[in-house]
Amino acid sequence: MTTDSPDRTVHTVQTVRGPVPADDLGTVLMHEHVFVLSEEFRQSLPETWDEQERIDDAVTRLKALAATGVTTIVDPTCIGLGRDVARVARVNEQVDLNIVAATGIYTLADVPDYFRYHGPGTLLGGAEGMTELFVRELTEGIADTGIRAAFLKCAIEDRLTPGVERVLRAVAQAHLATGAPITVHTGAAARTGLVAQEVLRSEGADLGKVVVGHSGDTADLDYLHELIDNGSYVGMDRFGLDILLPGDQRVATVAALAAEGLAGRMVLSHDASCHIDWFPPGVKEQIAPDWHYTHLHDQVLPALRKAGVTEAQLTTMLVDNPRRYFS
Repeated sequence: MTTDSPDRTVHTVQTVRGPVPADDLGTVLMHEHVFVLSEEFRQSLPETWDEQERIDDAVTRLKALAATGVTTIVDPTCIGLGRDVARVARVNEQVDLNIVAATGIYTLADVPDYFRYHGPGTLLGGAEGMTELFVRELTEGIADTGIRAAFLKCAIEDRLTPGVERVLRAVAQAHLATGAPITVHTGAAARTGLVAQEVLRSEGADLGKVVVGHSGDTADLDYLHELIDNGSYVGMDRFGLDILLPGDQRVATVAALAAEGLAGRMVLSHDASCHIDWFPPGVKEQIAPDWHYTHLHDQVLPALRKAGVTEAQLTTMLVDNPRRYFS
């Protein structure tokens, strides 16, 4: 954060290419990955990975996204999802797009073994090393790359395990120490966004700086109202994953909330990636053919307009809300 005049504070956002004024983020997709990898398996199966081929493919896909008018993607790839910001930086060198990196840990059950025996409630006890790591990545940089994270990522799927709770609390503590906002992967069917909110709130986190991710996987308006009433943004961020909820229901849900005047609490995205190794080759395209970066602009935005969502509301969800989230 810097000040360019005695009465105006300029908020900057750390990106893979360096700090960017929040006002310059432009049109933002708030939940997109570049690569999602099972890193140890990738290293063990070198025949499944060609580094230059993957980088070239990512450049092609992200250039196509930038051609739609998107200027920023928020990439919640953290520890547990094969994060390699140096690789992302090599892609970003060739694409005029802001990529915002995350710190945090993605687990749906246990903490990584690295933290199993030390930290609060463990055999050896002591301070929470996860919080210390997150703060360092937000304030100093990720590893030796010099690239700083700009937000925190954690996850809960269908239940609150001790490991998941510990990560949530560490994320909340890092948020309090730095002011960085939070994005939570949640399971809408199990309504665990509410559980995440309660844990974060119990640590003193500002729920107004939280995106409850994957909220768009449900058409349960009562659940979505609860999340919004608690102060958070809801991530309508899996457009194209019709296998989880058909696209027409996703559109109708966003349109219904917008008609209630709640566009100011929604953000839009796909949760897509250039490459994810969770599926055998070709399967992702078979089960989710629309799960790609340009689906929102090619098909979803026209459908939202047809459903009554105004241009001003689309701007709120794609430009204004991300700017406020990072400010």
